[in-house]
Amino acid sequence: MSESQSPSVAFILKGYPRLSETFIAQEIAALEARGLDIMIVSLRHPTDTKRHALHGLIRAPLLYLPEYLYQEPMRVLRGWWKIRRQPGYRAALAQWWRDLKRDHTPNRIRRFGQAMVLAAELPAHYRHLHAHFIHTPGSVTRYAAMMLGLPWSASAHARDIWITPEWEKREKLRDCCWAVTCTAHNVTHLSALSDPAKVSLVYHGIDFSRFPAPPAWRPPRDGRDPSDPVRLISVGRAVEKKGFDILLTALAHLPSDLYWRFAHIGGGPLLPALKTQAARLGIAERITWHGAQAQDDVIAAYREADIFALASRRDRDGDMDGLPNVLMEAQSQALPCVASAISAIPELIIDGGTGLLVPPEDAGALTVALNHLIVDPALRVRLGQAAALRVRRDFDMTAGIAALARRFGLAP
Repeated sequence: MSESQSPSVAFILKGYPRLSETFIAQEIAALEARGLDIMIVSLRHPTDTKRHALHGLIRAPLLYLPEYLYQEPMRVLRGWWKIRRQPGYRAALAQWWRDLKRDHTPNRIRRFGQAMVLAAELPAHYRHLHAHFIHTPGSVTRYAAMMLGLPWSASAHARDIWITPEWEKREKLRDCCWAVTCTAHNVTHLSALSDPAKVSLVYHGIDFSRFPAPPAWRPPRDGRDPSDPVRLISVGRAVEKKGFDILLTALAHLPSDLYWRFAHIGGGPLLPALKTQAARLGIAERITWHGAQAQDDVIAAYREADIFALASRRDRDGDMDGLPNVLMEAQSQALPCVASAISAIPELIIDGGTGLLVPPEDAGALTVALNHLIVDPALRVRLGQAAALRVRRDFDMTAGIAALARRFGLAP
C-alpha cells in the first residue's frame, strides 16, 4: 500500500508529549511503522521538561487545540463560523446541550469549543477520529465526529473509565464504532454498559526492542550490610491512587536492623507531602526523589535496583490504576515486584509465582512482603526470572498493535 493510500486517523489526546504516557507514544510509533497516517491532536500543551527518545521517532503532524477558550477566542469563533453550516453541527450542538444539563461545568463548555476548532481545522483526508481516554478526549472526539459525519473510536484506560459517569460511558460506547481497553477487568466493566461486541481487550504490552535483556546477575544483598543496602524503587506520578503514602508507612515499619534505600521516579502534586511524611517517619535520609525521568534513565534505574514496589489503591474519586506499564517494564528487567491486588494487576502478577501481591491499603501486609524480598536474595531471583519470562511471552506489544492495525484498516 502506498503512502497516499494509507488509512489516515486523527488521534485525540489529552496532552502530548507526556513522560507518563509512554504506552501511547509506543503505539503511535508502531502504527506509523506499519503505514498508518496519523495526526496527533492534543487538548493541552506539554508540561514535562523532558521527552522520551521514543517521541523523536514519531513523524505525525501535531495540532494543539485551545487549552482554554478565553486564550484564543478568535480561533474558537473562526471554528464556529466555518463549522456551523455542516450538516452534523446541529446534532452535535443538541447532544452537547443534553450533556451540559447533566454535567453543568466549565469543562463541558470547553470541550465543545475545542471540538469546533478540531472540526474546522482537521485536514480533509483524515476520515477517522480516535480518542485516547474516553472522558474528555472522548467528548471532544464525539462532538467533532458528529459535526463532520465521521466515524470515531476510543481507547479507554484507567482514570477515564472510573471517573466518568455511567450515563456518559453508555452513550459514548453506543455512538463510537468500536472501543479497546487495556485490561480484562476493564472489558468486563465496559461490556456491561454496551454491546459487548464493541469492546475488545488490547494490552498495551511492551516494545521489547527498546528494552535490554535483563541483567545476568544482581548482587545478593540481604539487608545486613550497611555499606551495601538493598535497593528498592518505585516509578509513578505522586497522586493518591499510586499509594506512595502507604508505601512510605510500610518502609518505616521494616525491622530497624535492615539496611535499605528507596528511590522514587516521577513528578506529581503530592511530592511535597510525601517528602514531609518521610521526614516525619524518620526515613527521609534513606530516600532519593528523582522527579520525572526519560525512559532510558528509568530503565537504567530498574537494572540497578533489587525490588520494585507499587501500593496502588482506589482514590476518593473512584480512580485506580488499570495495569501499570511500570510493572511490566520492571519485570522485563527481572526485577521482582510487590504490588497491590487491585484492578488488573493480578492479570500480570501471579502471587508467589512472578511477584508478590498484597491487599490494597494494607501497609502491614506490604511491610511483610517487602521484608521477605529484602532478606531473601534467592526468592528475588526466582520471582524476577519467572516474571521476565512471562512478561516477554504474554505481554509483548506486537499482538496488540496487530489488532489495532486491523481495526484501522491496515493491510496485514
